[in-house]
Amino acid sequence: MAGGKEIRTKIKSVQNTQKITRAMEMVAASKMRKAQDRMRAARPYAEKIRNVAAHLSHANPEYKHPFLVKRENPSRIGVIVVTSDKGLCGGLNTNVLRMVLARMKEWEGGKHGVEVCAIGNKALGFMQRIGASVLSQATHLGDTPHMEKLIGPVKLMLDAYNDGRIDALHICFTRFVNTMKQEPVMEQLLPISGEALGSASGHWDYIYEPDAKQVIDELLVRYIETLIYQSVAENIASEQSSRMVAMKAASDNAGNVIDELKLIYNKTRQAAITKELSEIVAGAAAV
Repeated sequence: MAGGKEIRTKIKSVQNTQKITRAMEMVAASKMRKAQDRMRAARPYAEKIRNVAAHLSHANPEYKHPFLVKRENPSRIGVIVVTSDKGLCGGLNTNVLRMVLARMKEWEGGKHGVEVCAIGNKALGFMQRIGASVLSQATHLGDTPHMEKLIGPVKLMLDAYNDGRIDALHICFTRFVNTMKQEPVMEQLLPISGEALGSASGHWDYIYEPDAKQVIDELLVRYIETLIYQSVAENIASEQSSRMVAMKAASDNAGNVIDELKLIYNKTRQAAITKELSEIVAGAAAV
């Protein structure tokens, strides 16, 4: 019965693993609801600041902010890569990093240099492994993103754009569609296109205090920061959803493995009993 004992040990081990994956699934489901609430709470502010930015860009045509000016012959491109800090969330990070890598190869093939801002341990580790130029980073954001942790790395990228070290800025993250579906997306942050801001409805004019330049400069920086915060919030909601689905799949797979091992154990036990009975019958016949 050595084989039977070994199978029983395996069954116990898989059952313990199943308990862990079920617990992780429930934790992820709880965190997912909170992450979705935070993501939805940030949307009205993002929409409002986008509308105001659109109104300002149309209301004051004589001043053109650098973020709104498209540069000719861009030589270096910046990309903000948003991933999770932890794993065990299915193909969430793999899909984003695969998309980023494909775009980086395109840019480098077109003789464009690439500067990276890594948000999340997985992005930072991947970029360091492939030898990318990491300009800034933010890790250990936790389940609740805080703007003060993001402002530093984001400001470095915006300063690089203002100084001419990069000529365009993109962000790559996982957009939350629903609990079962999350899709990797890459969006251009800078220069800001008219489609991104939207068209202002009606005629708008503002009284600026202290002046138009200072107000628009401040507002467009806040606009970019808001977009990045919204992307991080969506990525966290996607991470928890993906982890919940992955842990449920792991629990189901563990259940299938346990059933198979139990079947093998019963067959092994039955074979051992049959063999023992055969030996007893053979012994009785010999007598």
